[in-house]
Amino acid sequence: MDGGELARRVVARMMQEDAFSQWLGIEVLDASPGASQLRMAVRPEMDNGFRVTHGGISYCLADSALAFASNSHGIHAVSIETSISHVKPVRSGDVLTAKAEEVSLSTRIAVYHVAITNQEGTVVALFKGMVFRTGKPWELE
Repeated sequence: MDGGELARRVVARMMQEDAFSQWLGIEVLDASPGASQLRMAVRPEMDNGFRVTHGGISYCLADSALAFASNSHGIHAVSIETSISHVKPVRSGDVLTAKAEEVSLSTRIAVYHVAITNQEGTVVALFKGMVFRTGKPWELE
């Protein structure tokens, strides 16, 4: 199986078991080795007391993109450090896209950048994640 097919199968398996990403309404647009692209619509119940979307929503979208991208090589990976910068407000009704890209990959550690844009293509958040690669391969049927 080539790298692209492996990435798609791992991400499909992860998404099948990922109740939280499903609850958020996340849709996988693309998965390839070291990368993923996700989309989700922001719902009114995701707003905070300032009448803007809670920052945790964009964080969760980025975290899911990190998880899918970092596991796409077929080896279990878990986050060990993440950070996010919210650069523009997100509002109910926005459609967010998260694009995760691998910056560095070694046997045990990998680093990813995730850009989140709204439906107009405006960057609303920038996320960085570091993962530990356990060495355990994904078991796929």
